[in-house]
Amino acid sequence: MGLTFDEVPGEVPGVERVWAARFDTATAFASVAKASTMLSFAQGDAGWSMYLHGPETRASLLTCPPEWEFFGVELRVGAYLPLFPPSGIADLNDARLPTLAGGRILLDNRDWEMPTVQNVDVFVARLVRAGLLVIDPLVEDVHRGERSRGVSERTAQIRFRRAVGVSRRKVASIERARAAARLLVAGGSIAEAVSVGGYYDQPQLTRAMRWATGHTPNGLRTGPGFLAF
Repeated sequence: MGLTFDEVPGEVPGVERVWAARFDTATAFASVAKASTMLSFAQGDAGWSMYLHGPETRASLLTCPPEWEFFGVELRVGAYLPLFPPSGIADLNDARLPTLAGGRILLDNRDWEMPTVQNVDVFVARLVRAGLLVIDPLVEDVHRGERSRGVSERTAQIRFRRAVGVSRRKVASIERARAAARLLVAGGSIAEAVSVGGYYDQPQLTRAMRWATGHTPNGLRTGPGFLAF
């Protein structure tokens, strides 16, 4: 087995989930399209490093080297680091933060202790208190389909794109595709996936699965290997 993977719901405001993974052998996997910003931490030959990832508007096929460990924090839509606008780190244009002597992280001209998977929630909470990680409640409302009170539609869309990195419409298409892909991986039928994703027909589902997961619907149903949702 090349991979062990665990995830738990986030318990800090702005956090969707915390995950951890270990690759015992070189492992290829598909990174599925996603709409959120992510903080990740990787341990390789040179020790631990911290990365910031923006949204991914298409699937990417990646390979991780053996004996590497990872953990990360997926943020909710509307949570982001203003120093690293999501649009600037989208589609694998990841930002790697400088690591100082002793393994500490340099962020906003301050050094921070490298967190562990056990205390990364404390690290995130510290970023929120320092104003380095912000949560835009308007964006969360727009994402849920609620009307923005006292703010024009244009302003709401500008704030949404600033906080997320892509448009609300793109986020909706990514989330529809992910829901359909999860159903297919779980053994659901193609007809069910068409319905869950709100697609017109199977050809539209197939196109969505190709850009979102790198696989066809039948390929997802028969077990494509590890998909990084």
